[in-house]
Amino acid sequence: MNIVLEFCYFVYYNRLKLSLKKIILFASGSGSNVEKICEHFEKEKNVSIELLICNNPNAKVLTKILGYPIQSIVLDYESFYNSSVLKKKLLMINPNLIVLAGFLWKIPKDIVEIFPNKIINIHPALLPKFGGKGMYGINIHNAVIQKKEKKSGITIHYVNKTYDEGEIIFQKAINIKKKETSEELASRVLKLEHEFFPKIISQLLENER
Repeated sequence: MNIVLEFCYFVYYNRLKLSLKKIILFASGSGSNVEKICEHFEKEKNVSIELLICNNPNAKVLTKILGYPIQSIVLDYESFYNSSVLKKKLLMINPNLIVLAGFLWKIPKDIVEIFPNKIINIHPALLPKFGGKGMYGINIHNAVIQKKEKKSGITIHYVNKTYDEGEIIFQKAINIKKKETSEELASRVLKLEHEFFPKIISQLLENER
């Protein structure tokens, strides 16, 4: 390779690196949203899912990403909250976006401060209703049905220092059917998550703050 070609390759490679949008995913459970996000970005050359962080060594999400070139690490409580492991890993990658896709632990305050407006979460209800500690999974849908709400849906929001109180980015509502069970509602809301979460992530990366 002559000097001109080497220089052109160097410039091209570094431009690619500069334009590459990096994502880190956090998940705790089955990983259906992680799977949809991976499928969505699989053919996106300018987006790279760099890492999956999990707090559950038995989570199904760890097997769902095996077909993708994504590193995963499992952090226990001590490593997550009382060590520098998480912070060092995130700073080393310096992601454009941190995506909580069914992650049940609260993000440490110092991480939120380091990555302002770069951490997002999806919540299976219409915030500010039915948010806060303990409001996850079927607990949310049980509460919605018990309160006889007429609508439910999803909320995608930025993460701040308080559970489910960050700035709302996107909401999508559906009408609750008569005599609908919590499980039926959960299934319909999950379909909304799968449809809209990857799209909103794409939009945020395109319009990065």
